Amino acid sequence: MHDKHELTARIAGLGAFLPERVLTNQDFERMVDTSDEWIMSRTGIRERHVVSEGESVATIAIEAGKRAMADAGVSPEEVELLVLATATVEQPIPSTAAIIQPALGIKNATCFDIAAACSGFLYGIHVARQFIITGEVKTAMVIGAETLSRYTDYTDRATCILFGDGAGAVILKAAPAGEGILRSALHTDGTYADFIQMPGGGSKYPPNVKEHIDARLPFIKMRGNETFKVAVRSITEVCQEVLVGAGVTIDKVDLFVPHQANLRIIAAVGERLGLAPEKVYLNLERVGNTSSASIPVAMREAIDRGILKRGDLVLLGAFGGGLTWAATLLRW
Repeated sequence: MHDKHELTARIAGLGAFLPERVLTNQDFERMVDTSDEWIMSRTGIRERHVVSEGESVATIAIEAGKRAMADAGVSPEEVELLVLATATVEQPIPSTAAIIQPALGIKNATCFDIAAACSGFLYGIHVARQFIITGEVKTAMVIGAETLSRYTDYTDRATCILFGDGAGAVILKAAPAGEGILRSALHTDGTYADFIQMPGGGSKYPPNVKEHIDARLPFIKMRGNETFKVAVRSITEVCQEVLVGAGVTIDKVDLFVPHQANLRIIAAVGERLGLAPEKVYLNLERVGNTSSASIPVAMREAIDRGILKRGDLVLLGAFGGGLTWAATLLRW
């Protein structure tokens, strides 16, 4: 995807929200046949935040969106577009973006959802940026929000330990080319659609059929070993693609914020890219895999810890169900 424009988009504000309730590895030792040592050695995850009763993907997305607007100093009326990335929608009809619009007060915004699983936030940023480049909108909001805990099979020890809930949001505003978002790349390969999937709950296996529930179809299923290899290769290649496209060498990158899926994937990608470990931001241990929320949640944490600073060159990389993969290079 080529970016020959005078305009780009910059992140003007960033907000994140994690539910209060925490599931630790010790909790999982009581639920399934596993151990803290096993989980840590294979995933790097120690705890994850999960929604409580009364919370949902809408409630946490609203909170992140409000925090992003406050951080950017924009009023809800200024927001002209909301792109919400989620794999765990509030309900099948209408879009989750439409459901949360009133609570955010963004009455002038066109609102819609996109589905790109763990790559959703980077897909969303790319889509919103196109609206800004064309002059269609001046201020956009992108939210990545997930409640994967509601679709996790807590009898499947291979997958249940991975997922957490959370939401992250950004406000995008127009900026001159050469500032803000410098380059983006998105990819899809549906021949691997069955690697990460939730077969039940849609048109093929509708949610209102008892047999589908009994067969545990409306739960996340994953082919972990196969996914691992493709993930490492794909994230590495798409990151190299945006660096080459922007004419930037890896040594110029101040911080790499990858999708927080698995420590071994992130370590392998960092090594292949030639990044020093201290340039790779990790919060996986504390939040688990929050899918489309993972990159903005990690970025917010990096800012709050003084690790991500204004002027830094930041590389973002993600990989998810679809299969989808994406990267974004930006000047913070």
